[in-house]
Amino acid sequence: MIKTYLKYLLIATSFMMLAPNSSHAGGFPVRPKRLLLSPSFSYFYADRSWDSLRRKNLFANGGQFESLGFSLYAEYGLSRRFTLIGLLPYVKNTYADNNSKTVSSGLTDLEVGVRYYLANINYTYYFTIQGAFVTPLYTDPNLGYREQGAELKLAFAGSGKVLGKNCYFTLENGVRQYFGSEGPIQDRYNGSFGLTLDRKFRHQISVSVGGFYSASSFTKFSPIQATNKNFAFNQASLTYGYTFDRRFSTFLTGGHFINGRNTGDGTTASVAFMYKPFR
Repeated sequence: MIKTYLKYLLIATSFMMLAPNSSHAGGFPVRPKRLLLSPSFSYFYADRSWDSLRRKNLFANGGQFESLGFSLYAEYGLSRRFTLIGLLPYVKNTYADNNSKTVSSGLTDLEVGVRYYLANINYTYYFTIQGAFVTPLYTDPNLGYREQGAELKLAFAGSGKVLGKNCYFTLENGVRQYFGSEGPIQDRYNGSFGLTLDRKFRHQISVSVGGFYSASSFTKFSPIQATNKNFAFNQASLTYGYTFDRRFSTFLTGGHFINGRNTGDGTTASVAFMYKPFR
């Protein structure tokens, strides 16, 4: 029973790395013929940035950048080892300063792929590899790169006890390549550690540290983060989760960028849900 609940909580908690352009990942398998749905809403704000030398400055002319996002993640179990995954995001990006205002909204990069559970240790620690194809659903240059891409991701997840509390963790690293002449190629990494706070496994809290490293020959900086190709940042976030029952959970997350290069100094907030429509 304890392992079942820990698996249930970890899958949802590992979705909570909600920096801009984040991707979702789960450490534990979704059972065959089972569907997992995770809609989420996110908010990102920045009024300053780090330059190429990692110096922090305010945006010019009192500029402010805001991004409102909605995404729907789905995973379906094909077998004990294989699952299908998909991520459909929608964003509204707004940049305003003393002279002008730019607003862009729409669907962004659709991600579809396959996850394979390589191995486990006593059904407590799991090793996963995932491949995904990325395709743009937009033409507005303020929403993204408008290029197809592919990603390969590795993950390690497990559960146990710390100081008498049930705990769980995920470690993941993904490399994504966009196929345009200027790339970029990106390394996306994240580590999460969480605790269940009560014996009924309803209350959870977790901390995450992760970030992006994106490399491209296109080095021009824009306060509209979705258009930058050569940048890096690290972020820390805190999540509180509540499980209503085995089918439905909700999670609240707040985060802030720790450091960066050619990127906004961002603050993030989000609410996410996990739902299993049938068992």
